[in-house]
Amino acid sequence: MATLTPSSPSSGATAPPAPPVLGRRDRLVLFVLCAAQFMVALDFSVLNVALPVLGADLGLDRSALQWAVTAFALPSGGFLLLFGRIGDLYGRKRLFLAGLAVFGAASLLAALAWNPAAFLTGRALQGLGAAAIVPTGMSLLTTTFPEGPLRDRALGISGTLLSLGFTIGMVLGGVMTDTLGWRSTMGLLAVFTLVVLPLAPGLLPESRTPDRPRLDVPGAVTVTGGLLALIYALSTAAEHGFGGTDVRITLLAGVLLLAVFVRVESRHAAPLVSLPMLRRGTIAFGNLGGLVTFSMMSTVVFVLTLYLQDTLGLSAFATGLVFGVQGVLSVVAGTFAPRLIGRIGARRTLVASLVGQGLLTAALLGVSEDSGAVLATVAVSLASMCHLGAIISYGLTVTSGVPDGEQGLATGLVTTTQQVGLTVGIPLLGVLATTGGDLYGGVRTVLALDAAIVLGTALVVGLGLRRRS
Repeated sequence: MATLTPSSPSSGATAPPAPPVLGRRDRLVLFVLCAAQFMVALDFSVLNVALPVLGADLGLDRSALQWAVTAFALPSGGFLLLFGRIGDLYGRKRLFLAGLAVFGAASLLAALAWNPAAFLTGRALQGLGAAAIVPTGMSLLTTTFPEGPLRDRALGISGTLLSLGFTIGMVLGGVMTDTLGWRSTMGLLAVFTLVVLPLAPGLLPESRTPDRPRLDVPGAVTVTGGLLALIYALSTAAEHGFGGTDVRITLLAGVLLLAVFVRVESRHAAPLVSLPMLRRGTIAFGNLGGLVTFSMMSTVVFVLTLYLQDTLGLSAFATGLVFGVQGVLSVVAGTFAPRLIGRIGARRTLVASLVGQGLLTAALLGVSEDSGAVLATVAVSLASMCHLGAIISYGLTVTSGVPDGEQGLATGLVTTTQQVGLTVGIPLLGVLATTGGDLYGGVRTVLALDAAIVLGTALVVGLGLRRRS
């Protein structure tokens, strides 16, 4: 399906291999898959700036506004592994299309919501659609494009658009809310779906595992319940801290359910998650790197938003422009990351990217209480370039060498890592910036811990991958 342009040797030396060239149909397939991923990434951030206006319009008080985010995060993170495996067994294309349809209808419901219940129902259904789109879309990408330079390039484009979607959402959300109202942010996602959905059936190939063992129902129930409980606890803690009874109970329930899940998987003939797969160095350490790069970068964006607006007094629009620069440089990084991976390999690129992200996060400690917007813009933008390199290389590290029949599982782990990473960083570290009386001091504390965690993880991942190789 995909085409490669052969390299032509020059006299006296071997020319470097030419970059892979995508055929017309390959480009269309990649467009559909990346557009869907971009749409989901956009949904993560496009509503953030609109939350105060939305709350006033629908009658949601400040303490309830977190549910505009949590209602999406719960199903989108909780059902990823289950939907990834269902796609493996019963057809990835079929589930991908169903996820798009649900996502589009849910976005329309959220845009037209007449009360809080209707809006939160739309957000929850959006999350359910996203849980089907993300793992099946990634599986379709890795099974459509063969392992090697072509897959590297495809994942590079996908990773760039994933990062760009999150960043553009922050800028676009503010502009659309000010000019068209908060409902336009949800309406945009419905329109986006109408563009992607008609193209997908005729372009995407169907793929599934050759054999169809019975679905691991006990594993599905325990892992989905565990992830739902864990994400709920951490999302709630971001607003109210870890002292609440509901947070403690659901956190304990999540840990216990995941422990039961591991026990179930060790005894099941056709487990939802193959424990021997989790013991592979590339999957274990690759996902560790992915979890940290997502959680720590989301924390940096969160605390810098507070610093720029509450300490330096920048407007929401100006703050969005700061992260707009970050998005532009992410696109640049997306063009170079596959080339770097081609030269030094995905594993070394992952470690180098984590080191770069950690050092540039540490550089943010140079901001002061009365100035620092320029330093923040430069440092967070360069850190984001390293972050994108880590996103692309960890996805390649985890999925390389995995049989096509298990790609849904491997990519389900990749996307679960993304969702959990985006969820846990702010509750675990970001809350330190908001609970004390000194916001500036809290921001510096968070940045220092963030940088230390990323650099420590780079060391662990580097040693782990080197030992297992």
